Amino acid sequence: MKPQNLSDARTREFERLRCQLSQVGLISRGSVQDRTARKGGGAGYQWTRKVGQKTITVSLTRNQFHQLKAAVANFRQLRRHLQQMEKLSRQIIFESNPHPSRHKSLSKKVLGIN
Repeated sequence: MKPQNLSDARTREFERLRCQLSQVGLISRGSVQDRTARKGGGAGYQWTRKVGQKTITVSLTRNQFHQLKAAVANFRQLRRHLQQMEKLSRQIIFESNPHPSRHKSLSKKVLGIN
């Protein structure tokens, strides 16, 4: 595949990911736990996240649990998409704007695309 075609394919993939970002629903950091199945009644539903150096735990209703569970999953997917977009961005930039005086090509490790 020629460099231009490779760059075009990467640009299309970047645009596909960018369009998917607009479809993301509610987002939240942290994790949620369903502790209702524990013996002795359990602690119900909980949302846990880090604030500074402290872990914060919040009790949730059943509806809050389900909504936060989806929001946390959305956040994780969003983060994966952004990481892919970042790698593609670097590849596009360095392929479309070569450095003519560079004697040695940059490694994938240096570019963070491995």
